[in-house]
Amino acid sequence: MLPEAFLNRMKNQLGEEFPAFLDSLERPRAVALRFNPLKGEAPQLPFVQAQVPWEPVGYYYDPQSRPGLHPYHEAGVYYLQEASAMAPVALLDPQPGEKICDLCAAPGGKTTQIAGQMQGEGFLLCNEINPKRAKILSRNMERMGVSNALVTNEHPQRLADRFAGFFDRVLIDAPCSGEGMFRKEEAAVTDWSQETVEMCARRQAEILHSGAAMVRPGGRLVYSTCTFAPEEDELAVEQFLQTHPEFTLEGIEAPWFESKTPGMYRMWPHKLLGEGHFAAVMRKMDGEEDDVQLCKGEKLPKEWLSFAKELDIQLPEGKVIQFGQSLFWVPEQMPELTRLKVLRPGLELGSVQKGRFLPAHALALWLKDCANTENFAAESREMAAYMHGDVVPSKKTGWCLVTVGGYSIGWGKGDASVLKNHYPKGLRR
Repeated sequence: MLPEAFLNRMKNQLGEEFPAFLDSLERPRAVALRFNPLKGEAPQLPFVQAQVPWEPVGYYYDPQSRPGLHPYHEAGVYYLQEASAMAPVALLDPQPGEKICDLCAAPGGKTTQIAGQMQGEGFLLCNEINPKRAKILSRNMERMGVSNALVTNEHPQRLADRFAGFFDRVLIDAPCSGEGMFRKEEAAVTDWSQETVEMCARRQAEILHSGAAMVRPGGRLVYSTCTFAPEEDELAVEQFLQTHPEFTLEGIEAPWFESKTPGMYRMWPHKLLGEGHFAAVMRKMDGEEDDVQLCKGEKLPKEWLSFAKELDIQLPEGKVIQFGQSLFWVPEQMPELTRLKVLRPGLELGSVQKGRFLPAHALALWLKDCANTENFAAESREMAAYMHGDVVPSKKTGWCLVTVGGYSIGWGKGDASVLKNHYPKGLRR
């Protein structure tokens, strides 16, 4: 049962379209996934159906197929993501080599979508204020093989103070009242109230103010929600533009979405295969672009150099830093990390232990290939055993990249008869 106050408002908001809107909420929801360009060419899968019109690597899938249990999911070949949730990044239009911020990034759908379009080039800051959700975000960045991202757990205003005028593009997928998720999540219905809408609108105004400061002059700001409430959508954007005259709405070609005002876009469940979403595209016309101090790289240890030479691993452009007990490969634009709550800076390579290099699981997921690999079919007993944490038969020796259907999924270490399993214990089935 939907809240009466919500229904009355939607009736006024939609007019003669209201019955079609109600009917759409009774239909089974469409489910979708997005292939990961960082993993190379997408596989042919029997459960994948029609393409999501606004996302070239997004596809609807058979809801009975449970692709989250497939080994390709753990290999980062795809991300399960609601189709309309792919729209804000399509409007953001990230480009390789840019500096981009996803300010409210957990659990990681949009930020891994951005990373895929950046193709490992440039710098991506993905932030989440909630510590538990930030950890989920960090794990998803690892699973999808992202090498050029800094994952932080900060308040948006602290980042605004640190990165004023730094980013080419900023995405704010703001916490909201979640009306667009009523069909997907029962809790979204039970938690709804007009007071929640108003509370969210106040919080969104604060986040927008912080995000705006981080955009360089000439840069793009995309604000999005998964709600229908005008207080959180059009009215929120109008209020923001009144207090931030340096920004202007930017109308772009987006034929899949409703746009009564250039630069503002609605995704309605009765007009497309997806849930409810709103997005606004804005351009920063003037302001100051501040310099940000970058971190200094360190020398690669001889243990890594020996390991990389043996497996023929070539790192992209960047530099190495020590973070905690591990070595991380970071992009050249990586800022100084002091006084930031950092969960993951770039690509974890591994650590030096007792004079030997121990490779990280993140490195395996980033690699497409190396000089020593063992491939298993997705449905094979060997892959099931590997994901369970068992040893698997192999004639390989030394560190070996384990792949599933040609996609990297983890490490093993061979002795010419079996591979000792190095799949992380927390991921084993």
